[in-house]
Amino acid sequence: MIVDALILAGGRSSRLHHSDKQKLQIGGTTLLQGSVDAVFASGARRVIVVGDEGTDDAPAVREEPAFAGPVAAIAAGLRALPGDADAVLVIACDMPGVASALPTLLGAFTGDGVIAVDRGRRQQLTIAVSPDALKAAIARLPTIIDASMRALLGSLDLVEVVVPEGSTDDIDTWDDAARFGAAPAATGVPHDHP
Repeated sequence: MIVDALILAGGRSSRLHHSDKQKLQIGGTTLLQGSVDAVFASGARRVIVVGDEGTDDAPAVREEPAFAGPVAAIAAGLRALPGDADAVLVIACDMPGVASALPTLLGAFTGDGVIAVDRGRRQQLTIAVSPDALKAAIARLPTIIDASMRALLGSLDLVEVVVPEGSTDDIDTWDDAARFGAAPAATGVPHDHP
């Protein structure tokens, strides 16, 4: 199975006081590079980062306008892929444990695609979807700007796949960052932590 991947890394990080979330480091590796490494390790052929900066092995594109939400980001990322993959993996950049979820998720891929379920909750930013089904779902929306993931995924027949507990936990606050041992690279300590 040919898998391409999109990593969404273009949010405002408002609950982190607008810090550059994808540059937080755990053990010397940024959240973004950790996500890129995870998707390549899962067998992805090509990885696109949707945000301001990519990595050496994953170029960046940006949705227009910037900060138009995850659906607009996914649409921008899809345009940067060749379109011949069997599945497009979509994850957020802020899940340090996602590597343990991806083999299970991709191993269950079928039909329109699959969505991770962690602790009984559907994880809308841990999905693997047929590119054609994803493009059709985007086309059905009246607008992609500020559209919700729920609206996008509502027209897709996604199989729920239970992934290892906690593998999709994300970093949204400084408390989350502390739990994972994540800190800005410069000081090692969140400088604007309240």
